[in-house]
Amino acid sequence: MAAYETVNLEEGMPRVEQAMKKLTYHLHEKKRQGVRAVKLIHGFGSSGTGGGIRKRCREYLESLQRRGVIVAFVPGERFSIFDADTRRLLDLCPDMRRDSDLDRHNNGVTIVQF
Repeated sequence: MAAYETVNLEEGMPRVEQAMKKLTYHLHEKKRQGVRAVKLIHGFGSSGTGGGIRKRCREYLESLQRRGVIVAFVPGERFSIFDADTRRLLDLCPDMRRDSDLDRHNNGVTIVQF
């Protein structure tokens, strides 16, 4: 079992609704499998102003966190060793210290902690 896994919500260029179904499925499955964290690749949108998948994904994650379904999530732009939530995540999943997006301020990813 991996401590964390990556899910690419952009693969196949889905519409927002399809990407949200994929997100819901993968979060449920990864949590059931005992994965500690998931890196979501949702992109930032081709217009550069923030894509629909990114926006809906983060809104959904906020609701899951409020309901206690997930522990926390860290937007890619905050995924840094200088961020307290990221440091807690790195303590839980030390393998993430080698993640290519750490300290890159990537708006197109979000990390979810179970």
